[in-house]
Amino acid sequence: MAQKKYEHAVPQPLVAPPLPLKDFEVMFNDEENGGYLPEKVGHPPPKAMKRKLKERQLTMMSIGGTIGTGLFLGMGSSLNDGGPMGLLLGYLIMGTVVCSVQMALGEMITYMPCHGALTTFPARFVDPALGFSVGWNYWYSFAICVAGEVTAAAIVVDYWKAPVSQGVWITLFFVTACAINFFGVKCYGEFECVFAAVKVFAITALVVLGLVLNLGGGPTHEFIGLKYWKDPGLFRQLNDIPGASGRFLAFWSVFIQAAYSFLGSETVALAAAETENPRKTVPRAIKSVFYRLLLFYVASAFVIGLVVPFNDPQLLGGTGDASSSPFVIAINRSKIKILPDLINAVVLVSAYSATSSEVYCGSRVLHGLVIDRMAPQIFGKVNSSGNPINALIASALPGLLAFMNLSEKSGTVFLWLVNISAMGGIFTWWSVCLTYIRFHKGLKARGVDRDRLDYKAPFQPYLSYYGVVMLAAIILMSGFKVFLNGQWSWGSFIGAYITLPIFGLTYLFWKIYHKTKLVTIDQMDFSVPDEK
Repeated sequence: MAQKKYEHAVPQPLVAPPLPLKDFEVMFNDEENGGYLPEKVGHPPPKAMKRKLKERQLTMMSIGGTIGTGLFLGMGSSLNDGGPMGLLLGYLIMGTVVCSVQMALGEMITYMPCHGALTTFPARFVDPALGFSVGWNYWYSFAICVAGEVTAAAIVVDYWKAPVSQGVWITLFFVTACAINFFGVKCYGEFECVFAAVKVFAITALVVLGLVLNLGGGPTHEFIGLKYWKDPGLFRQLNDIPGASGRFLAFWSVFIQAAYSFLGSETVALAAAETENPRKTVPRAIKSVFYRLLLFYVASAFVIGLVVPFNDPQLLGGTGDASSSPFVIAINRSKIKILPDLINAVVLVSAYSATSSEVYCGSRVLHGLVIDRMAPQIFGKVNSSGNPINALIASALPGLLAFMNLSEKSGTVFLWLVNISAMGGIFTWWSVCLTYIRFHKGLKARGVDRDRLDYKAPFQPYLSYYGVVMLAAIILMSGFKVFLNGQWSWGSFIGAYITLPIFGLTYLFWKIYHKTKLVTIDQMDFSVPDEK
């Protein structure tokens, strides 16, 4: 009887047929509603984006979009906070949380490869208001980070003491990084492949170099071994808090920083609807991206903990260029010349690549909101080559806020804006895990055999429950340092927690204005576009 109850909502057969490999074209002819039916949440407008990305591009885009300044520079402050073992454990355990997000997202996007998946899925399986809130916070996160990455690139150039104003560099990087996106997704994909290849080669070479230096292969021939694990030690006591409490808080500080470093790994979902044969390529790409990223980050954390002591004063240099990179610190300790300049060049490529990636991701999130009728229709315009041109412009324009950094007072405000945006990605991860739990219940109620799916995520739904709990803990404890003795700061508190009321208010706005309700099991929409 249960099967009959839900029969009306199940695509036939129970496991939806693969989407056509051709582009989403005119699937709905409702001229009055802009060319597509609004009740068909997730179905694209007539002129939709095209499937031009190959699996190679999808994989490299996701890897390149995640490996950035957080890996090359951010691990320095993490090592300083947690010590070598705190650093290693923080990134390793954070990798399991990322796994929960990636696996859940992989199963859903493979089953239903639609545009705007990260906002469409919460709207279909939890509450349309959740889709609205997640979507707009996620878009803001990408849009404001365009300015953040442009600024980072301009600061990195200062390493070479170039006699040029930062404003010139900001203009150059902003214009060219945005231009890459306006030539279409295929062009963007090729550029990102090149950028990602540079970063992958660099991080691989640095890990190998770190091991060589540790074993005494540098110019000084000093054998380091486990020297720094003994003195100053494996763990750091955060703020000199004694005992296990101090060590745990040091680990937790690294754990939160690691979460920000992994942000971007979910962008496979944003590009899935523009990828050839997504039901085959997306599962392979998601698994490949996850395992490679985990290897890069964990290997880097392990090697950095071997070659740099956590109490090295240069770790907190705060210059924003390669001089504060733990890899550069290790190289300088070994008296190797030139390499710091090359690493700074890689950091520059990372920041520049991230700028282009933020514009791409922001435009796809905004376009997805239009499809779900949660954003003005003007941002849904797609040109003849399948590029959401207005969404690109809207996602790029916040990058002009980078010029605020030319003024000291405005720069402080800008830092607040960037800090606020950081939690947008974490909220999106949390919503992915929550949505998957509902998605899993919906499939089970309809009698769908998950073994017949193109991709079945392992350890589900338990892995998603784990993700929901861990990500909620990160959100609630992201600013825990301000509550420690003598560490209170209104600026830090607001930067860490203002996203909570923003998220709540956007959720309530859509819920009250449109009188939305939680989606019940029998109301869940598992439909996909008909094959034409």
